[in-house]
Amino acid sequence: MNNKKIGKRRSNQRTHIREAIEKAGKPLTVGEIHELAKEQSSNLGIATVYRAIKLLLEEKLIKAVSLPESEIRYEPYETEHHHHFQCNDCQSVFDLPMCPISIPEGTTFPNGFRVDSHEITLYGSCPTCNAA
Repeated sequence: MNNKKIGKRRSNQRTHIREAIEKAGKPLTVGEIHELAKEQSSNLGIATVYRAIKLLLEEKLIKAVSLPESEIRYEPYETEHHHHFQCNDCQSVFDLPMCPISIPEGTTFPNGFRVDSHEITLYGSCPTCNAA
């Protein structure tokens, strides 16, 4: 875990918020972060989670993940190139451990479209919902 200070001072609650994001292995909503961090800090308020997320974003310890028709989620900043899978049934979002397409940065398409990066979200059913 990165030991950068979160904001001007370190607090146990902010540490628990950061650890919840880092250990999840998938992007989390604010509500999911709140629930996971409350397991370590039972008196944690949602306003504290929002303030901590703002500071963690400023410090580049986490990054926002925006998916169409879904609330913003957060994941550790230093994740390798990956994409996401969103379950149509339970709405959970998961990291995909690989890139399903191979388009190198700098690729140029007809009419002058140059690729700087790409982001893909796949949709379907997760293993838990498939089994149900």
